[in-house]
Amino acid sequence: MRTYGQYCPIARGAEIFAERWTPLIIRNLYLGCGSFGAILEGAPGLSRTLLAQRLARLERLGIVASAPKPAGRGRRYALTPAGHALFAVCAALGEWGAAWLELAPEHLDPFVALWSMCHALRRERLPARRVVVRFDFTSRRRPERFWLLIEHGDTELCKAYPGLEEDLFVTAEAEAFVKWHAGQLSWADATLDRRIQLHGPAWLVRAFPTWNARSMFAHITPVARTAARAAG
Repeated sequence: MRTYGQYCPIARGAEIFAERWTPLIIRNLYLGCGSFGAILEGAPGLSRTLLAQRLARLERLGIVASAPKPAGRGRRYALTPAGHALFAVCAALGEWGAAWLELAPEHLDPFVALWSMCHALRRERLPARRVVVRFDFTSRRRPERFWLLIEHGDTELCKAYPGLEEDLFVTAEAEAFVKWHAGQLSWADATLDRRIQLHGPAWLVRAFPTWNARSMFAHITPVARTAARAAG
């Protein structure tokens, strides 16, 4: 690969961190995605070939470690101490992005928000019984539908119908759902305007919003919004 040819630690660190997809791979590993498929699922648009190349390089650099799965084919991946330290750079970048960058239409992928929510669920609040939640996202070029399967505290996000009875139905504007998870829209406002609607047993309707632990950057108020309030 090309390098900056400088001794500066910023230049040397950027040679690794600034490669396309690397920060997202580090993020996904930090969130507990230990298999190749799980890492790939959390990075829509990343090819299997490129992910394999990135993981191999990160292993050579001592940022990621892998071992054969105890059962079955494939390997399990995890961050090393150097990888966990590199995630701190990801977190700092995320804090800057949450503060200074506005969400644009191209950022409002509801699947990514659902995937993120699944990795931030308050598992102690999940129902003890099996629950299947269907999500229908509107206001996109074409409607999108996903399913969340919750069973024994574990969750699975499905792009195809899992063949099980559906318990709760969520119909939402993609923008409203993404902004709710990101902490930029309250549940009360989203449901009052009917931008997010729930249908199902009353106990599930009440419980659903309490499962969401929000994005790790939900506490950050965008600077543009803060400035607008001050000007008003």
